Amino acid sequence: MSSPRKLSKPNTLFVRHIIRHYLKYDRENPFIFISAILAFLGIATGVMVLMIAMGIMNGTQEEFTKKLFVMNYPLTLLPIEENAVNDTLIGELSQKFPHLKFSPYYTTQVITKNDSAVQGSLLYGVDFAKESAINPVFAKAKGNTQSKFRVVIGDSLSFEMNAPEGKKVTLYFSEQQAIGFGTMPLQKRFTVDGVFDSGLKAYDKAIMYTSLEAFEKLLKRKQGIYDGLHIYTKNPLDEIESIKAVLPQNVIIEGWWQQNGNFFAAMQMEKKALFLVLLLIILVASLNIISSLLMTVMSRRSEIALMRTLGATKKEIKMIFFRLGFIIGFFGIFAGVILGASGIWVLKTFDIISIPADVYGTSKLPVDLTIGDFGLIILGTSVIILLSSLYPARKASQTDPLTVLRNE
Repeated sequence: MSSPRKLSKPNTLFVRHIIRHYLKYDRENPFIFISAILAFLGIATGVMVLMIAMGIMNGTQEEFTKKLFVMNYPLTLLPIEENAVNDTLIGELSQKFPHLKFSPYYTTQVITKNDSAVQGSLLYGVDFAKESAINPVFAKAKGNTQSKFRVVIGDSLSFEMNAPEGKKVTLYFSEQQAIGFGTMPLQKRFTVDGVFDSGLKAYDKAIMYTSLEAFEKLLKRKQGIYDGLHIYTKNPLDEIESIKAVLPQNVIIEGWWQQNGNFFAAMQMEKKALFLVLLLIILVASLNIISSLLMTVMSRRSEIALMRTLGATKKEIKMIFFRLGFIIGFFGIFAGVILGASGIWVLKTFDIISIPADVYGTSKLPVDLTIGDFGLIILGTSVIILLSSLYPARKASQTDPLTVLRNE
């Protein structure tokens, strides 16, 4: 019973010998070797392009995430009813979550004017010390002006207003003030206390910061009752549910990812679409594997028939051509990984490609290939190669030695 089992096992030495023979250049059939080389180059190129493209997409997303994380704050409390966010609530949260940092704020829309330049902006009233603890961009920009009517603005707005640090700008509020027998929009001159650079032009142009006292003095806001509360935590995704559980019903909490959900959903969709499109490069290259193996099968029909008559099994013939396609694909993947890693290293090390910083938040092309993306590339490529090697291998194993030897 043991002898037939041994005979049914594939002869690995025989399979390896035939594979090495078929991998050599054949002068009588040079197109087979050229087709195999084209398949190898196509797969290597596809893997390289996928690695670099996915690295750029992921790096760009990470760069935007860093910028938006700072300017949008990890978590934000918003009142549903008036007076919901107050010092009492902040005190309770501070006791229950002592590791969190809080910065209450007022907010309103204003029109900024200086010389002949006019620009609409969003003005935040904050405690400068508390805001500095959670916002490194603000902390770096704020000056030492002691006036309550001081303002920290973005560099884009500072440039358009011709208002560097130390100069004054006029802010127009939506509230009205009585002038004689009529009214006009409330206005006040503010001193530019600092200029910040978030890396995103849209924020630098639209956001301004002033003191809580300025809101309480000009807009008659009640002290201790705020328009919202910014919360800093290193793990907002983990903290949001626990904070939500202790909040009253008239207060809601939002994460920075929820405030920019459409933006990141679009980026994720673009990333998936790019992956599928570039995977077509490898799919096209796999067609060369199929054609190369089929040409090998057709040109080696007499050899296959001879091997069958000498005792080679269908399983061994199938294994020969399956491994032949796998070897071409495997070395293509290996070469592509080397080329892709080299390309990513070059892009990270040398400033070859410059991008507009006012649009992307950085002048250097961000590249960051994650392990998950890399694994997905290898998995997708491997599946395509294995499927491409399957049909030619089955075709070779179905060769009828009697028919081939009779005709040839």
